[in-house]
Amino acid sequence: MEITNVTEYEAIAKEKLPKMVYDYYASGAEDQWTLKENRNAFSRILFRPRILVDVSKIDMATTILGFKISMPIMIAPTAMQKMAHPEGEYATARAASAAGTIMILSSWATSSVEEVASTGPGIRFFQLYVYKDRNVVAQLVRRAERAGFNAIALTVDTPRLGRRESDIKNRFVLPPYLTLRNFDGLNLGTMDKTNDSGLASYVAGQIDRSLSWKDVKWLQTITKLPILVKGVLTAEDTRLAIQAGAAGIIVSNHGARQLDYVPATIMALEEVVKAAQGRVPVFLDGGIRRGTDVFKALALGASGIFIGRPVVFSLAAEGEAGVRKVLQMLRDEFELTMALSGCRSLKEITRDHIVTEWDRPYLSPR
Repeated sequence: MEITNVTEYEAIAKEKLPKMVYDYYASGAEDQWTLKENRNAFSRILFRPRILVDVSKIDMATTILGFKISMPIMIAPTAMQKMAHPEGEYATARAASAAGTIMILSSWATSSVEEVASTGPGIRFFQLYVYKDRNVVAQLVRRAERAGFNAIALTVDTPRLGRRESDIKNRFVLPPYLTLRNFDGLNLGTMDKTNDSGLASYVAGQIDRSLSWKDVKWLQTITKLPILVKGVLTAEDTRLAIQAGAAGIIVSNHGARQLDYVPATIMALEEVVKAAQGRVPVFLDGGIRRGTDVFKALALGASGIFIGRPVVFSLAAEGEAGVRKVLQMLRDEFELTMALSGCRSLKEITRDHIVTEWDRPYLSPR
């Protein structure tokens, strides 16, 4: 079957992957309302395209934290990618580099920061969970710095793991031939089979539930790297993140895997952007499957977007070639959306190019 859009990879991944692995990547928390809403909310935003604009040249390039990239489409941290494909994070890193964009490597990667760095040059950020043992955190950050990573994305929405019922039913555990490579030799315990989710038990044992804003400040004392705060959904926390010295904010609900019935990230985005007042860039992850989604996020004030599940599904289907194709398809769709909306550069994408259901209630289906 010829793949013509990003969503078609999910069905292929479902066929190829063991049920436990597919369910781990695909599922959300509890009723999975937010999981569906992350996608559905985009359909409540419509375009106001401008016509008779010379769109013979379209420039999608942008600068993120001082790093020039080819497009505002980047790769979100997704854990344990070697469950999807033997090359895992290596393949994703090479695909991101070839596309001229940024990859965030998960703390819970099945390839270490050093291994990912060995794939060649690229702009890479490191996603960080804060462990109870702060020496482990300091060690991880130092290794990321030495490996040439360019920023830290601190995940702040996971003091405990959300209730993911598929993982409980499947007794989810990392396959025995894989390890969380960043923690090899650190004596942090293993993700063992339990009566529910092995990952939930591991998180309960290792991740620090006392994480607070003072830890964001502490992190700045151990690294010079810019820190993005990932998992912000409200204006109040946006202001606190900026006060705490965040270099940027990622509006994220953890792929709808933590607290169910939080808003779709695209719904929360504008509140965060307004609270940030241009002091730091705001990014979005969650639910992006089309170039039209990218445009809508930028029109609502995002400086760029991150994709997660499309990466692991395409990786499962076609390895590195799949991830490259996902990035190319989104790039092509985004470029077309810009052209058909009358925008030649990212700065020309404005709030005036869209209308939302919350602007005009008459858009709502009766």
